[in-house]
Amino acid sequence: MSDAITPFTLAIPQEQIDDLHRRLDQTRWPEREAVQDWSQGSPLAKVQALCTYWRGKYDWRRIEARLNGFGQYKTKIDGLDIHFLHVRSPHENALPLIMTHGWPGSVIEFVKIIEPLTNPTKFGGKAEDAFHVVAPSLPGYGFSEKPSETGWGVRHIAAAWGQLMPRLGYERWVAQGGDWGGAVTSQIGAMALPGCAGIHLNMTVIFPDADDVKNPTPQEQASLASMAYYNDKDSGYAKQQSTRPQTLGYGLTDSPAGQAAWIYEKLWAWTDNQGAPEDVFSMDEMLDNIMLYWLPATAASSGRLYWESMSGFASVKIDIPVGVSLFPKEIFRPSRRWADKHLSNIIHWNELDSGGHFAAWEKPEVFVDELRTCFRALR
Repeated sequence: MSDAITPFTLAIPQEQIDDLHRRLDQTRWPEREAVQDWSQGSPLAKVQALCTYWRGKYDWRRIEARLNGFGQYKTKIDGLDIHFLHVRSPHENALPLIMTHGWPGSVIEFVKIIEPLTNPTKFGGKAEDAFHVVAPSLPGYGFSEKPSETGWGVRHIAAAWGQLMPRLGYERWVAQGGDWGGAVTSQIGAMALPGCAGIHLNMTVIFPDADDVKNPTPQEQASLASMAYYNDKDSGYAKQQSTRPQTLGYGLTDSPAGQAAWIYEKLWAWTDNQGAPEDVFSMDEMLDNIMLYWLPATAASSGRLYWESMSGFASVKIDIPVGVSLFPKEIFRPSRRWADKHLSNIIHWNELDSGGHFAAWEKPEVFVDELRTCFRALR
């Protein structure tokens, strides 16, 4: 089997952009929601405004050039072409770091932090805090190949990352993730993959046991309430994607407005905003991420990860060094008391006062500082 690393250059044919514009022009819109808030989903006027901007002002070539500027590559692992960004630090003793995104995210989540991580001295940091950054696209996401057979769950992906890092020449490395990236990174830790010196998580799924909920602290009560809200009001997307991702995929793959609305609602629900996603992200930033679902048509293939691995969001025992950064608008926010039962070697634990689910994207400076602080103990 070839271990070749192949440079990859994004060059989307103009015909695909023209097709997107035609589809946006011909969108068949539903009537507006029957409420004055987001409780029935993405509001009609908000989605129409986003799509109007997409059609008239958005420039894909801008982010295409930026991604190409980082350095993109592909390599085949277990028969599947994996797309990844790879940015080496100019500092010789940089620590190799693999970062994994989630749904409905992509490598776009990391574009603001790659340079500060790889070249800290350019951003007021210290050379000894530098990282070599590897940011893969999950199988079936972005420009990674779509699995045509079952079996690509979070443990398989974690093992694949364990092949990728030494293939790039990194014998000792660390890993980071949130959302599905957190599930993959947790499996890297649970499996204690060779070469991995430690992990950092910004979404830690740890469910309390019966004893934990008998006398919860105020913080734990808030966490339990957040989990209940998620289960009751916010998890329909996960139920659909974990049971019938293929059925959902037809509509989202055919309709850019549908794909945008599906992602846009989570950018509202999971960010630390004042009522709208635009409080946190620009239209361009949101559409950059949406394009990494629309262009490669990954609505169904990305959803299949839920079908494969919904049980992967579970408490796992991790004995290698773990750092945790909890942002207040994260979906799951376990207490340190709950975490200590599953994570035996916590080297960093910090509860931030702002930020949400897309931490690296929302709070890049804070996030970079969290990673630098966490991994200093492992250099």
